[in-house]
Amino acid sequence: MNIIRVNHPQLTRRQFLNVSGISSIGFLLGGCGTPLFEDVVGKLSEPLNQKVEALLLNPQKPVPEFSISEIQPEALLVNSFRYNPIIDQAKYRLIVDGEVKNPLNLSMADIQALPLTSMIIRHVCVEGWAAIVQWAGVRLQEIIALAQPQSNVKYVYFKSADGYYSSWDIASASHPQTLLAYQKNGETLPVENGAPLRLASPVKLGYKQSKWVTQVTLVSQLSLFKGYWEDQGYEWFAGL
Repeated sequence: MNIIRVNHPQLTRRQFLNVSGISSIGFLLGGCGTPLFEDVVGKLSEPLNQKVEALLLNPQKPVPEFSISEIQPEALLVNSFRYNPIIDQAKYRLIVDGEVKNPLNLSMADIQALPLTSMIIRHVCVEGWAAIVQWAGVRLQEIIALAQPQSNVKYVYFKSADGYYSSWDIASASHPQTLLAYQKNGETLPVENGAPLRLASPVKLGYKQSKWVTQVTLVSQLSLFKGYWEDQGYEWFAGL
């Protein structure tokens, strides 16, 4: 008798979420810059899969990084929401507000005076491509700490100079490898990649990593508007 052995593939975390129905709107993901189903609008103020996905994310566990020799300079594709805004760095200000005790209005000089953190991580786009990039800037957790958020803060909104907006859970925003970056691959961040300041993190998909960030707002509850792509059906948590 011949025995036929069937090898069952191992599911990744994201595949598990999709097939189990936890990521109920994952099929709507269309790309970092290409919209699909733009008429689909999220109607719940708090994502249904948030608690489940949060259990799979250790908010303080470092993600393994790469070596300098593994950086892929040409692999990071440029996806723009509408256009690439040109920002005068001398006039630039980062506003940090919301449910905080100490609202901030920071210049680039203020931000660059904070400790510099560098990391080499994989940037993952929902379109199916990825790039190993070296980002450097200030840990977002340091900015959050300076603003002194109230104890009930659970979410962070990000507003960009081109009108883009998104929101994160506070645990991911406070991850030690979540940066407000102003350098890429050892050089000043290019405009097309989000200068003067952009989000960079190994714990979120690319469309969560806002470019040209001008405002960070800490809140205890999400509004009906959770993010540009999220409001059209994209997964809100989008963790890796």
